[in-house]
Amino acid sequence: ATAALIVEGCIMMRKCHLNTCPVGVATQDPQLRKRFAGDPDHVVNFFKFITQELREIMAELGYRTVNEMVGQADALEMREGITHWKYDKLDLSAVLFKEPESLYTGLYQQEEQDHGLSNVLDWKLLALAKPAIDQKEKVCASVLIKNTDRTVGTILSNEITKKYRAAGLPDDTIHFSFQGTAGQSFGAFNTKGITLELEGDANDYFGKGLSGATLIVYPAKGSAFIPEENIIIGNVALYGATSGKAFIRGKAGERFAVRNSGAEVVVEGVGDHGCEYMTGGKAIILGSTGRNFAAGMSGGIAYIYDVEGSFAEKCNMEMVALDPLDTADIVYLKEMITKHHSYTDSTVAKFILNDFDHQLKNFVKVFPGDYKKALQKKATVTQGY
Repeated sequence: ATAALIVEGCIMMRKCHLNTCPVGVATQDPQLRKRFAGDPDHVVNFFKFITQELREIMAELGYRTVNEMVGQADALEMREGITHWKYDKLDLSAVLFKEPESLYTGLYQQEEQDHGLSNVLDWKLLALAKPAIDQKEKVCASVLIKNTDRTVGTILSNEITKKYRAAGLPDDTIHFSFQGTAGQSFGAFNTKGITLELEGDANDYFGKGLSGATLIVYPAKGSAFIPEENIIIGNVALYGATSGKAFIRGKAGERFAVRNSGAEVVVEGVGDHGCEYMTGGKAIILGSTGRNFAAGMSGGIAYIYDVEGSFAEKCNMEMVALDPLDTADIVYLKEMITKHHSYTDSTVAKFILNDFDHQLKNFVKVFPGDYKKALQKKATVTQGY
C-alpha cells in the first residue's frame, strides 16, 4: 500500500496528520492539492510489474496459480547464517511444517462465504424508500432494530448516490425512526436526504464516513438512567465523516469524530482522543471529555461545555488554542443546541437554553492554529484588503 502511494507521488514526509502534505496526497488544503501530480496509469503499471514478477517466481517454483501455492510451506526455508542475538536461536520448523493433504481438507477456499447480505435490514428500508428514490416523495416509517443489524442505511445510500450522485435528495426526504439497539456502523456513509432517528442506543462506528445524512439518537422512553451520564453510542463514532449532522443525547465512547472533515455534531460527552486528526466540521461537546482531546487536529472547530473548568488539562495543545467565543460562535451554538433539544428532548440542552447568556462563560472554543490563520487570510481576501 505504501509503495502504491509512492507511485502516486508520496515522498514519505510523514506529515499526513498535519494537513501540510507538500505533494497534495494527504491534505484538504486546495493550494496543496493542486500540487498532486499522480496518474492512475502509474498505479496500473506498477501492479502490472508486480504481477509479472510474481508470475516469474511462480514459474520458477512450478506453480500455475496462486491457489496452488497456498499451504505449500515446503517451498519456504529459513535463511542460514543468522548471527543476530535476537534470531540465532529462532526455530521456525513448526511454522514451516506442511500439513499432509487430505480428501476432506482443502488447502485454500473451497466454497463461497455467505455474508448474509440477502437478509440485511437495508432491503426493507430500500423497499420503503422507493417513492423517495423514484419520485422524491417524502417517506417516513418506523422500524425495529437489533444489534445484529449493521451498517444500516448504507445500501440505501448507495442506491440514492447511483441516481442522484453527490447532490443526494433534499434534506429529510427519507425519515426512518428506529427502536432498539443498533449494531455496528449505524448510518455509515449515509448520504444527503436521509434522516435516521434512533430511540435506543448504538454500537461502535456510529456515523462512520457520514456523507450528508442526519443522525439522531436518544434513550428509549422510560429509561431509568440519566442520559448525559451514560454512554449511548460506542467507540470511533463519526470516523472519517465528511458532511451531515448528528445529535446524540448521551455520551460517546473513545475516538469520537476522528478525522472528521465536515460533519457537524452535538454530543453530551466523549471518551479519550476525541476529535483526533480532525480537519474540518464542528463538534459541540455538552459535557466532559477524556484525555488527549484534539491531538493532531488541524482543522474544524470544537466547542466544549466545560462547567468544571478542567478541560485544558485534558486537551492536547500541540496544534490548537483555547479561544473565547465570538458573535458568530454564539449564534451557531444557540442554533445547534436548539436543534439538539428539539430532536432529542435533551435536559442538558434545555438547561443551557433557559440560561443561555449566563452559561456561555462555560464554553471553550478549540481552534487549530493553522486553520485560524487560513480563515483569517480568507476573510482578508474576501474583504478586498
